[in-house]
Amino acid sequence: MISHPYLKYLRSETVPTVFCPGCGIGILMKAFFEALDKLEYSDMREFVFVSGIGCSAWIPSPHFKADTIHTLHGRAIPVATGVKLVRPDLNVVVFGGDGDIAGIGGNHLLHAARRNMDILVIMVNNEVYGMTGGQVAPTTPLGMKTTTTPYGNPEHPLDTCSVVASAGGNYVARWTVGHYDQLVKSFIEAIPKNGFRFIEVLTPCTSRVSSRIGLSPAQHIKQLIKDSILIDKTEGIKLEEIGKKYVIGVFKNVDNPGYIEMLRRLGR
Repeated sequence: MISHPYLKYLRSETVPTVFCPGCGIGILMKAFFEALDKLEYSDMREFVFVSGIGCSAWIPSPHFKADTIHTLHGRAIPVATGVKLVRPDLNVVVFGGDGDIAGIGGNHLLHAARRNMDILVIMVNNEVYGMTGGQVAPTTPLGMKTTTTPYGNPEHPLDTCSVVASAGGNYVARWTVGHYDQLVKSFIEAIPKNGFRFIEVLTPCTSRVSSRIGLSPAQHIKQLIKDSILIDKTEGIKLEEIGKKYVIGVFKNVDNPGYIEMLRRLGR
């Protein structure tokens, strides 16, 4: 029998998980559970998790021992919004991939941030549509080869963190799965906050990306770390000088009134 303090958050029949060997999703899940444990949640009764379609959408459903809603591709954020409006007492968390959140659900992401809706969105960015074949996504780096860009991606990637921060979210951060301690800290900071919180987590897609570029999962994680630069160190540096590096860190951390509070003020 496997024994681990974080198994209290998992449905026993889902261990081990169905994710590809070496996938960083397991690291992300452990970081989230560690944050819950440090915040002294003995279970997840106070949470509702919402996800759409894709590998990352499988994180809460079927794995979490909690109430989960597995909804349509790209529609997790509006469903989560509805849950929060009906049950403002609950912590509503969205898990999704970059294609699900930034691509198909990009408009929902933008307006949830603008409203400062009181939900936490965790976007797992593996830079492609992993589950459906490794197609180009809004976050695919410039020049990267995918199944639909065999000669290289001609488009600049969407900087989701900068967009969400500008749109009005209270908390915005980006880390790689190789920055485990920092990721745990961001979860600890974001979970109790009001307003819209957005955490982007860069991870290798071992089946669609790592193998294509000739790296093992461990090598790919090390490469993500090597290619990252802290946002604090980008001051005064021109965009072209940053080049293809991933800007990581906490982009924004404020305490503006969330949407639920703004609604309540209308009745006063």
